[in-house]
Amino acid sequence: MRNLAIITAVLFLAACGGDEHQDLKEELKNLTKDLRGRIEPLPVVKPYEPVPYQAFDLPDPFGPAKIELAIAAAAKSKGGANGPDTTRPKEPLEAYPLESLKMVGTLSQKGVTYALVRADSSVHRVKAGNYLGQNFGIITGITDNQINLKELVQDASGDWTERKIALQIAEAEAAKGR
Repeated sequence: MRNLAIITAVLFLAACGGDEHQDLKEELKNLTKDLRGRIEPLPVVKPYEPVPYQAFDLPDPFGPAKIELAIAAAAKSKGGANGPDTTRPKEPLEAYPLESLKMVGTLSQKGVTYALVRADSSVHRVKAGNYLGQNFGIITGITDNQINLKELVQDASGDWTERKIALQIAEAEAAKGR
């Protein structure tokens, strides 16, 4: 039984060691006999030269002192000369966005020109110096067909800037009044 196992193992090993792929090996040897590859040399690496840090006297951009300076600058700009007067009492038409207000006409009394402005279902009489809209808009002038305003809006950096805008008379309302 033991001899049978040894003979079987030898036969299996003999079957594996045959010249099964000998023709492929010879073909590969013939194709590559004239080829001699050349590998490019590696590039020369420059030695590392450290750069000294010389900004020790400058403030750390991530330190608390730099952040406190930015907060102080933002607070200063919010209360600057261009900022709105937040202590004055609000007028009724400042509760409405400017887009929802409609100019419906004008009125003159004792040499003063008033504009008639519709907000929801009520009509208000305003003159130069009154406030309109939610952006601290002050009326700078009134003509027969528009109200000129100067609004204060805050930009991305927190600074207040002036923006001039005009509220035009509503054409449908103007046609009804004729």
